[in-house]
Parts: sequence; C-alpha cells; structure tokens
Amino acid sequence: MALTVPLVWGMGLVIAKGAIDHFPPILLMALRFSLTAFVLVWFVPIPKKHLINLFGIAIIAAAIQYSLTFTGLKGLDAGVAALIVQLEVPFLVILGIIFLKEKAEWKIFVGIALAFIGVAIMTQQNEIRVNIGYVALVVLGGLAWAIGQILIRKLVDIKVMQVTAWVAVFAVPQLFAMSAIFENGQIEAIQGASQLVWWAVIYLGLVMTALGYFLWNSLIRNHDVGKVAPFLLLLPVFSLTGGIIFLGESPTLPMIFGGLIILFGVGLITIPNSFFNLIIKYFYK
Repeated sequence: MALTVPLVWGMGLVIAKGAIDHFPPILLMALRFSLTAFVLVWFVPIPKKHLINLFGIAIIAAAIQYSLTFTGLKGLDAGVAALIVQLEVPFLVILGIIFLKEKAEWKIFVGIALAFIGVAIMTQQNEIRVNIGYVALVVLGGLAWAIGQILIRKLVDIKVMQVTAWVAVFAVPQLFAMSAIFENGQIEAIQGASQLVWWAVIYLGLVMTALGYFLWNSLIRNHDVGKVAPFLLLLPVFSLTGGIIFLGESPTLPMIFGGLIILFGVGLITIPNSFFNLIIKYFYK
C-alpha cells in the first residue's frame, strides 16, 4: 500500500499532463472532482456542523490549489512538476511552526533550505527558465495545499473520508466557475474528447483521488506518519519514469541534480531521526 500511493499519484501527473493537451487544466480538475464526489458522497454522512469550514477548505486546498498546480503542469514536464510539488512539505512545516506552534529540529530547517535551493538550481536550466511562470504556479499550488492541510488539521469530530468526499463536492462548482472565468473552449473540448482522454479523467477521479486517498488515509490511521511519509519521496521518481516512457520527456542533468537536492531536503524533513542514527552508526562501525 505504501508503494502504491506514490505510484498512483505520480502516474496521475503523467496522465494529467497528457490529458491537458486536450482539456483546459481547470476544466480537467472540475471533471476529476465531479467523478470523485459522485462516487464517494453516498458512503459518508453529511458533516453538518463542518460544512462551512469544508467549503472554505475546498476553495483553498482544491479549487485554488489544483488550478494553480495543473495549470503550471501544462508548461512543465511531469517529472519536473512532481519534484517542485515536493515543496508542499516544507511549506506545511513552516506554516505548522507559525500557526500551530509546532517545534522543529535543526535538520528540518536544513531540509527546508535544501528543498528551495533545489528548485532554484532547476530554474537555471534554460528550458525551465523560459517557463518560470509555470514554475511559480506549481510553487504557489504547493503553498495553497499546505494552507489547506493546516485548516484540515484544525477540524475535530470528523472522519477523514468525510473530508475527502465533501471537499470534492464543494470543489466541483468552484472549479467549474474558475474554468468559466479563466479558460475558454470548454464545450468544444468536451465534445471532441476521445475515449482515451475520458479514461484519463476516470483515472484521475477514481484511481488518483478516491483510491489514492483511501490507501493513504488507511496507512496513516494504522502506522506512524513518520514511517509512511518517506514513501512519498518515490512520487517524482514514478512521474519522471512515466514521463520518459509515455510522454517522451528528456530530463537534463541540472534538472536531475536539482531534483535530487529537493528530495534530499524533503527527506531530512520527513524521515525520522532513528533512520539517520542507524545510518551514522553503520558507517561509524
């Protein structure tokens, strides 16, 4: 299960990258969450006292976040976008320190610095520099995701699947409204969509979102977050591999170098001290 989550999410970026060639990105997200909401909403009770909060969370953590991230994906390789998305973790840690008064060790701050340095190195590549606006959109999407997680953490007396289902329900009209404001050609895109494109929507709605979050929520319910979070470092590996195989992407050495620095920085944040202590003892012996 821990290996399946980054595989499902990582390949979701590859599939979305292909589908964005046909659908406007925000419209694609609206269709994705429509399918997720339709499938999940029947299996969870209505969280009546949390509806207003969930509506606000949906605006930030779904409508704004996915609009930014997947519009940015349109101008970047799937593997590169997956690496930049890893900034979600440093953003979440920073916001947790500021708003939740969480404590952090020195290696956390080193990891945060390395993650941002890695992105800076990647943006020095000419192919990415010309698309720096798309990089900024993905970075801002990561910040929006982190803000949404802080708001979710403050919710009490609500099941995780309720959050997933009802955030999707509220996100649907929000995303369709944002698509109507910022995009065009939606009707033509829907009418001209091939069967393969609709299969991509099904994957994003049912596999990437519904199944992916079901597996993830099951893991964090039964295991310490510190034990399962490091598996998410495999997400850009799967996206990068999928981009090369299915989309013909060709990552350059600076992209890979910057990406490795990002992963190392995020690893410092998510991997528990016991793992590093074990490595140190091994080499010390």
